[in-house]
Amino acid sequence: MLRSCAARLRTLGAGRAGARPPAGNRGPAQRRFSSEKLIPKDRSLPNPSWNKELRLLFEQFMKKCEDGSWTHMPSYVYKNTPSTQDFKTLIHAGKIANKQLSQAQLFTRSYEEGLGFEYVMFYNDAENRTVCFFQGGPLLQGAPGFLHGGAISTMIDATLGTSAMIAVGIVMTANLNITFKRPIPLGTAVVINSQVDKIEGRKVFVSCNILSADEKTVHSEATSLFIKLEPGKSLT
Repeated sequence: MLRSCAARLRTLGAGRAGARPPAGNRGPAQRRFSSEKLIPKDRSLPNPSWNKELRLLFEQFMKKCEDGSWTHMPSYVYKNTPSTQDFKTLIHAGKIANKQLSQAQLFTRSYEEGLGFEYVMFYNDAENRTVCFFQGGPLLQGAPGFLHGGAISTMIDATLGTSAMIAVGIVMTANLNITFKRPIPLGTAVVINSQVDKIEGRKVFVSCNILSADEKTVHSEATSLFIKLEPGKSLT
């Protein structure tokens, strides 16, 4: 079960093909292009925009992964992969053009590095926990100098949803309740601690809090309900 969910989370995407070569050179250029393999970039790995706190948290948990207690979760820009094709009937089958689906990107990975959502997640199967280390960029500003509440909500939903998905499979948010306690400054690394509280049939109840990197400040708390989706059944 866990392996299959982890496979879903390793959402490998494909970039757009480059421009076609001139007609005179079409043969050789096509052969060169066909032999190339596009390797998607794992956006959960450190980049120059990460601050010292985010890098330190990442390194600490990568060490915890060595004994198998925690698992690092790769994250990519493109999410429309073969692993999601079984659920095409859930998204208005026939009403969304294949071209639109092929261009779809994961919202939290659609910003350039350092400008939006910079984050990495780890999960602990034995404890039903998912931890997200998150740093918000300048394009996520709400009040001057602080993250927008919608950006915080997005990362809460993403982390809670990941916990639920690891537990039961593909899910969608049914309810999300957030209490904002203290604002989060732009560029600050925070810790989102999420855990599955209980599972009742297709219902998955998950909760989390957002703490400062030193865990001395509580920025937000949230509870949520997710519903497991059933392949072959439309949502409309």
